[in-house]
Amino acid sequence: MAEIVLISGLSGAGRSGAANVLEDLGWFVIDNLPTALVSTFVDLAAKPGSEIAKLALVGGRDHANVLSKVAELRADGHNVRVLFLDTTTAQLVKRYDATRRRHPLAAQADGLVESIELERKQLDKVRGSADLIIDTTDLNVHQLKDRILQAFDHGTESRLQVAVESFGFKHGLPLDADMVLDVRFLPNPHWDEGLRPLTGHDPAVSDYVLETSSGSDFVDRIHDLLSSLLPQYESEGRSYLTVAIGCTGGRHRSVAVAEELAGRLRSDGVAVRAAHRDLAR
Repeated sequence: MAEIVLISGLSGAGRSGAANVLEDLGWFVIDNLPTALVSTFVDLAAKPGSEIAKLALVGGRDHANVLSKVAELRADGHNVRVLFLDTTTAQLVKRYDATRRRHPLAAQADGLVESIELERKQLDKVRGSADLIIDTTDLNVHQLKDRILQAFDHGTESRLQVAVESFGFKHGLPLDADMVLDVRFLPNPHWDEGLRPLTGHDPAVSDYVLETSSGSDFVDRIHDLLSSLLPQYESEGRSYLTVAIGCTGGRHRSVAVAEELAGRLRSDGVAVRAAHRDLAR
């Protein structure tokens, strides 16, 4: 049985970049493959003597049949994961303006923004069924590579991988969040002139946030909640979970809480990484 990753997502969101990283990891990559041909290539990869152990398929424009094909492959016993690359419409407009390329759906819509939103609508069900969503809005090519490596460079390990991501609400919600937690009720170091230039990585800020009764109680409760939920997600076949923790700016409270929570989960043996989207803003 083949191990398969279907790479989907918005045009311009980084599908080709993700495919290149997987190819470097030894995956056999086929770009822009019509859904009707997926079974043919999977059958070839699964034949005795085939040297293709891992197959990455970059989806084409036939969005309507993607999920039915994924269900068919899983029913045949293949290990199939769906990776979805997402980004904001504003960011996509910037990328298309920079490359001067034509959007694939330009003939079906009036203008670039309309083309992007049309494709977003067509891909809504695929996004909702994805095993892993990566928001590339604020990622450069190196950061995208790191995210792909963290998700896929684990040999045969299949246990649930958790990302704890801090962010600032004033910069918008992370597109790849499965669970969003609001910590704006905690004491805000921003109003302390000595703490304002620091971040949640600094012990003074971390202590200010976490050594209060509200801070320690919140982390205790969320840790307990996740400890009970993660085995349930894993038993349902979930491979990835992103927990987003937000404060106002994404530099102090959310960072301190995310680091503390990630550290506790790591001590529990959970495969976890901490990320901080808005730390440098």
